[in-house]
Amino acid sequence: MISFTQGRFVKMRWMAAVLLVLSMVVMAGCGGNSASTNKQSANTAKIGVPAYLSGAGAAYGEAIRQGLELAQSEINAKGKIKIELIFEDTKGQKNEAINAVNKLINKDNVVAIIGPTLSGEMFAAGPIASQAGVVIMGTSTTAEGITEVGDYVFRNALPESLAIPNTVKKATAKYNLKKVAVMYSNNNDWAVSGYKTFMQSLKQNGVEVLTVETFADKDTDFSAQLTKIASLNPDAVMVSSLYQEASLILKKARELGIKVPFVGNNGFNSPQLMKIAGAAAEGAIVSSPWYPGKDDAKVQAFIKAYQAKYNKAPDQFAAQSYDALYIMVNALEKAGSTTDRKKLRDNLAQIKGFQGVTGKFAFDEKRNPAMEATVLIVKNGQFTELK
Repeated sequence: MISFTQGRFVKMRWMAAVLLVLSMVVMAGCGGNSASTNKQSANTAKIGVPAYLSGAGAAYGEAIRQGLELAQSEINAKGKIKIELIFEDTKGQKNEAINAVNKLINKDNVVAIIGPTLSGEMFAAGPIASQAGVVIMGTSTTAEGITEVGDYVFRNALPESLAIPNTVKKATAKYNLKKVAVMYSNNNDWAVSGYKTFMQSLKQNGVEVLTVETFADKDTDFSAQLTKIASLNPDAVMVSSLYQEASLILKKARELGIKVPFVGNNGFNSPQLMKIAGAAAEGAIVSSPWYPGKDDAKVQAFIKAYQAKYNKAPDQFAAQSYDALYIMVNALEKAGSTTDRKKLRDNLAQIKGFQGVTGKFAFDEKRNPAMEATVLIVKNGQFTELK
């Protein structure tokens, strides 16, 4: 005979069993949702971004990050492919870039990498990604030989070998250059590469080089080099450096009474040049595939969206990273997978006729950009086309 207490215990066990069955039914239902979640997850591409986000050149990395995030928000809103961006700060250092790329590949399991920011970082970390069979795409790496470090290395940044000759030719014709001085940072792989291209281009245009003056990244005093240059009275000064050093060179040059044009490489392509150098940046010349004054609906829509999101105008680095993510998504869609690294690489290599905010784009056989650049000059604190 079951007592009242025993009967109550049996009833409670029975109710617990019912609840267990019900919970299993609910979990089974959730299993359907889990499958849906997995389906959604399978539609998400994880892309790593090792970028120069802190330190003297952080403005480059900030612009790259903002361009990517704007493109990401637009792409994700469309819903066809979702993009997850995983940022790592390289601080502009090779070892940090290597560590970031290893983490992104082996821990985060990204399908591709956009970055790093500096050419020296790419020379260090690019081979690691390529050997792992992971696409790594530079949006600001312009030194010679970048894509030669591996078959998975791409870039949509215009190489110095195309940009500098274009700039030197236009400046030589515009200002009838006969003799110039050259300055470059000798501890920066990218700046050294730019210097070599400047020298070749000047020779091809029949321009005499009066002197070559060197310095190092993070130097702040350029008095000795510029005093010597002033004494030689050149028609122009060619500079291969990042914006921080370039800005200080411009300021000191104007203080010393050097009024001739300064022609730069890709490091000049940042609003920071004008912000730091101020009026001393007037007349600075550089080539870029990005020209905000272009009469193009896509360009103007990008500028409007960027200004609305970040309350400032986009620069070349923001524009190139914005295009880079759209180029990557184009290849992902053609690959039919958000995780297959090999398919992504093969479809990326076939990109032709892509119309971005930096112009019509294609990869050549060496995974470099095939596109045109505009020669720009700083006027009233803004980049405008040199005509």
